[in-house]
Amino acid sequence: MIFIEALRSGWQAILANRLRSILTTLGIMIGVAAVIILVAFGQGASNSVTSSIQSLGSNLLTVTAENPNRGGEIVNPSIQDLTVEDAAALNDPVAAPDVAGAAPEKRAAVTCTIGDLSHSTQMIGTWPAYFEITNSPVAAGAYFSNADELSARRIVVIGSTVAEELFPDSDPLGKRISCNGAPFTVVGVQEEKGASFTNPDDIVIAPITAVENSITGYGAVSSISVQATSPETTDLAEEQVIAILDDRHGTQEGTRDFEVFNQASLLETANTALGVFTALLGAVGAISLLVGGIGITNIMLVSVTERTREIGIRKAIGASRRFILLQFLLEATVLSLFGATAGVGIAILIAQVEVAGISPSVVPISVVGAYVISVAIGLFFGSYPAKRAASLRPIEALRHE
Repeated sequence: MIFIEALRSGWQAILANRLRSILTTLGIMIGVAAVIILVAFGQGASNSVTSSIQSLGSNLLTVTAENPNRGGEIVNPSIQDLTVEDAAALNDPVAAPDVAGAAPEKRAAVTCTIGDLSHSTQMIGTWPAYFEITNSPVAAGAYFSNADELSARRIVVIGSTVAEELFPDSDPLGKRISCNGAPFTVVGVQEEKGASFTNPDDIVIAPITAVENSITGYGAVSSISVQATSPETTDLAEEQVIAILDDRHGTQEGTRDFEVFNQASLLETANTALGVFTALLGAVGAISLLVGGIGITNIMLVSVTERTREIGIRKAIGASRRFILLQFLLEATVLSLFGATAGVGIAILIAQVEVAGISPSVVPISVVGAYVISVAIGLFFGSYPAKRAASLRPIEALRHE
């Protein structure tokens, strides 16, 4: 009963000073909205990066060449390049039972043209297994086959970005494009993956034999893509890849001329870094909440001063210290909750807007936390003014003008 009466008295005080109450809640509203929005953008960025990495497959390994002779010190005098034969060796089911497939990649910067249209992109020469290993399905047309690779046919599967640039108003399938002067026929269009660290859709994929014959010449490959049999066997597959290449290159730890990049490790590292980034954004927004809490303290102190005589009258007619304390605490808490509700509404509206390619994702815990923190702010920052009001002596309060 005391709680209801205190709440009613606090509510009447809020309504009696509507403009001041609204201005008081602005600080909390801005703080809550800032926390939710910043955390939402951090989560959106995390989701975008995670999605891009997972689209390549969490069981993907990438082998690249590395020069171990750092700082002028010769660690390995017989450095070897990665070759097509290395990729073939990684497909051995006996030596690498946890490797589902491996494909070499020979990359080259090319300029592709058709008619008056021209576009600079990257060409990858590889095997047909590359599409499954890197999770690169086609949206239209088909892949090239092992027979196409063996016969060095000049055919390509192009990314969606290349298709938009070279064929803005027509179907690219069956059309012939010229890449660095060499003619290639488009047989497929890769399904759009979306932007990540680089644009995976700005690419032209062809049989490695055709790329070597027409674009790059023969020699080392840029990298080797390796697919583990499952995400759970990625670490085992990595160990098997290292063992096979160590045996072929005559290397060991410290002298290796290659590096194995684990996609699952990248995902874990990215999630950790983005988690810290999101937490920092939330902390920045929390500063606004602190400012809002200070504003509540200031306004409640003003309210106590203005209502000193009222407090004296209430005490004189029997209002307990507990009742006065509860009334002012509830008044501060109600102001905080109103500000939090308005802040949550504004944050949800803003979170519908995509900014710089990032779609904000509202984290439910941040909304729940906003209300919990708002109650805590009302109780904490309203406690001093409430105690001050409750400690007034009735005779001194009644003398106050």
